[in-house]
Amino acid sequence: MKFTKMHGIGNDYVYMDCTRERLENPGEIARLVSDRHKGIGSDGLILIQSSDEADFEMAMYNADGSYGKMCGNGIRCVAKYVYDNGLTDKTEISVISGGAVKYLKLTVENGKVKKVRVNMGEPILKPSEIPVVGEGDKLVAAPIVVDNQVYEMTCVSMGNPHAVVFMDGVDDLKIEEIGPKFEQHERFPDRVNTEFVERMDRKNLKMRVWERGSGETMACGTGACATAVAAILNGCAEREVTVHLLGGDLEIQWDETDNCVYMTGAAATAFTGEFDPEELRSSVEDR
Repeated sequence: MKFTKMHGIGNDYVYMDCTRERLENPGEIARLVSDRHKGIGSDGLILIQSSDEADFEMAMYNADGSYGKMCGNGIRCVAKYVYDNGLTDKTEISVISGGAVKYLKLTVENGKVKKVRVNMGEPILKPSEIPVVGEGDKLVAAPIVVDNQVYEMTCVSMGNPHAVVFMDGVDDLKIEEIGPKFEQHERFPDRVNTEFVERMDRKNLKMRVWERGSGETMACGTGACATAVAAILNGCAEREVTVHLLGGDLEIQWDETDNCVYMTGAAATAFTGEFDPEELRSSVEDR
């Protein structure tokens, strides 16, 4: 099977062109290719498929094989893949993922996509639609007890659930200890991505993320969008901010006129290759 390894500011996935043929058992393949010691190494698997509702469809699977409805960094790389590989010659395209269509504008330099702006749609704030257990029409700075400590979380869905926690000293956070406890908390029926965010000033936020099904990643596009929305709801950020992640920066705008969140960031190709599923399965499962 042919693949391309790509990343959006360090949030890396294995990409496969499935516009002409179907991939069987994508969840299992995602788990195999994501293994960083015996597989290709990635945060998951993204399939690029044909669609009757948009120019392309993105199917995203986490490193543990679970299905994900949306990946902000991933969808930018999908745009780069389809343009760079001649599947389209348009610099404005639509991509459907998890039933939602997103609209993308491509910045092309020397025949290759360098940067992509994505209309990520309107943020979802109603607790039952995120989903998170809680009262009211939104959860802003709401208390949650995790590991016998009280945190304040602001919950947002950008196609997948996020809990944003503002704190100082995110560089020193033991995210591998606290991240899974948020992810598996009983208040999140579908698990949750958790952003731990430090306010730098009203235009800059520093973020680390624990993604459900993948652990800590270098970046999370939907998480950066959720973080910007949460910061605005908490009155500590402007409508346009830069979110600084381990892998790089994302420019996020929550537009007042249409209530949509816009994300702009880079997309890059690392390498291409081939793998044999059976050989990879034997390698990964031989522990």
